[in-house]
This record gives sequence, structure tokens and C-alpha cells, in this order.
Amino acid sequence: MPSKQDNINEQRREKLARLRTQGIELYPHRYDRTHTTQEAVKLLESREKESKGFAQEPISIAGRIMAIRKMGKASFFDIRDGSGKMQLLFQAAGLDEGRQELFNELDIGDIIGVKGGLLRTRTGEPTVAVADLTLLAKSLQPLPEKWHGLSDVDTRYRQRYIDLIANAEIKEIFRIRSKAISAMRQFLDGRGFLEVETPVFTPSAGG
Repeated sequence: MPSKQDNINEQRREKLARLRTQGIELYPHRYDRTHTTQEAVKLLESREKESKGFAQEPISIAGRIMAIRKMGKASFFDIRDGSGKMQLLFQAAGLDEGRQELFNELDIGDIIGVKGGLLRTRTGEPTVAVADLTLLAKSLQPLPEKWHGLSDVDTRYRQRYIDLIANAEIKEIFRIRSKAISAMRQFLDGRGFLEVETPVFTPSAGG
């Protein structure tokens, strides 16, 4: 009997096949964004100081879908990139027929690019009102259950890329670690030290 995981994978492959028949490029080589999510938030804040309401100049951002909330004719997505999170507002009247079909096939884990104006919702959430949608990568594997994140230690160590997607605090730890190593390397390089790779905590030499 197929497992729940198998069923989800099969449903996503069926969506992939439908998108192919529509002539949609599933894994494009390039997407030009104008801002990261956090740059977009700062832009909205600066525009709000000058005038109220919608920010008229559209922007382009890209990221992985982390949450989907569909509410009739309006839907809200959360996407995340390397800098942070941004909410997206999709309205049925805001997309043409082709983009609407693409929207219906999206899943959590997919990577998308969007273009639209910036606004702040009634709850105060910085949001992009989507006018154009591009699929950048279709995810065939579901993300770990969002409320609990990824807790299995063995999976976290062996599949670190999943850990980085599911647990935002882990990404910050790796960012700090990377900067610390980079600073030490620059410090020693500047004083003429030579970096040599040697076995560490292993019973035999490897490479």
C-alpha cells in the first residue's frame, strides 16, 4: 500500500507533467530580481515615510514557498530567501489565465519569482501584491512538517540542506561560523601563515 509520502510525491509529479504540457519552463536558468525580501521591506518603510498607501513602483523578488493560505478570491503565500521572509498577495483578478493555471499547481517548497507593488496589510504585514508569477523550481519532495521543523538528528546531519530550509536558527549559526572562519583565515593570511589540510579526528589520513 502506498505511503502518504508516496502519494504526495506522485501528486507533485502529476503537477509537473501538467505544467510541461502547458509549455511552462520548469527550471529556468535565470531570473532577474530587483530586491531581496529584506531590501523590499526597507523600501516599503522608506516609501511609507514619504506617502501612504500602495507603493507604485513594482519590484521583483524570489524565494521558496514556506506557507500557503487560500481565502476565496485572495490567497496569501509566505516566501523565504537568503535574507528573510515576505508575504505575497495573490488575487484572482490580478493574474491572466496562464499565470492562474500556474498558481493552481504551486506547492510548499516550490521556488518562485514574483513581480508587483508593495503594500502593508491591515495586520501590518509587508506584502507584495503579485501581478506576475514565474516558476523557478518545482519541488517534488515536501518540506518537513512546518510546526515541528526537522528534529531527527541523523537526518539533520546527513541532509544539512533540509535542516537549513526547515530551521531558520540553524542557518544563522552557520552564517556566524562562516564569518568567524573567514575572519581567522584573513588574520592568519595577513601574517604569512600557510594553510594546509590535515586529518582531524580520524584514525587514518583521508582526502
